[in-house]
Amino acid sequence: MPGPEQPSAEEIIRFDKDPETRIATITFDRPDHLNAPTIAARLRYGELIHRASVDDEVKVLVVRGAGDDLGSGADLPEFLAVQRDPDPGLRLAEYRIGAEDGVRHPPEGSFRHGATVSQWYANAQAGCRSLQEFKKISIVEVKGYCYGWHFYQAADADLVISSDDALFGHPSFRYYGWGPRMWTWAQTMGLRKFQEMVFTGRAFTAQEMADCNFLNKVVPRDELESETAKYALACARNRPTDTIFMQKVFFEIMKQQQGEYMGSLLSGFFESMGGHVHADDELMLGDAYDSGLSAAVKDNDARFPPEFRLSKSARKEDR
Repeated sequence: MPGPEQPSAEEIIRFDKDPETRIATITFDRPDHLNAPTIAARLRYGELIHRASVDDEVKVLVVRGAGDDLGSGADLPEFLAVQRDPDPGLRLAEYRIGAEDGVRHPPEGSFRHGATVSQWYANAQAGCRSLQEFKKISIVEVKGYCYGWHFYQAADADLVISSDDALFGHPSFRYYGWGPRMWTWAQTMGLRKFQEMVFTGRAFTAQEMADCNFLNKVVPRDELESETAKYALACARNRPTDTIFMQKVFFEIMKQQQGEYMGSLLSGFFESMGGHVHADDELMLGDAYDSGLSAAVKDNDARFPPEFRLSKSARKEDR
């Protein structure tokens, strides 16, 4: 539910399609917040992908970000505020349930209180796993930060075209420990390199992601849009849409044989247990929120070697 200063879901997630080429585009358009989607915007994103999967005027979907970045993840302050708000109606809105529907949210202290939202992220309607079930061709255009929730989108896409200045990763590895799509990420990147990302918490460069087969193409920033358009047109002019649908079903069966959905549920289960993790001296997400999220993240970032930091300016220090 947008606050008084938040743009609407329709403003944050823009959708366009060209019936002649059958190429549709979803644009994350909140560059002043690194394209962070609100809960409502994330739900709109999942719904748009579902519609595009059915729409006969869409054969290829391109996902991109306005401004300098694809995006650095969901609106974390909104998420934490909703989880801590005593009004259950705000939490129920995450699951497309109205406050007037007579649904009681699981109480604090119960396993279901946290597990409900963690398991929700394995559902395509949540806007976190939507591209996995998309039965057309998806292409994610990456630039700048491809982090957190936006990293989900790149990992689940069919093709990923990236600018050479992009950084990839997920904040859970620094502040929580689990991400709902870890099984898929390990399979895509390879276990050794993905373990490095998990255990160090560092962001990987575009070249590193290309080296572990996460990307299809890395190009200079000024060539990114034209390169993406070239790939999109080639896909749109290739086999019939029915063939694409059958090909996607083949890949879906292959991924399920490899445990894709089981992996999402398992990751969600461990994430649900995060409240029982005993802290040493590391920064915990709740503590960061209480002390001021931006300052806490910046202070924590400074504890890492320069080349492991998330801040682009801080990565250049001491070199």
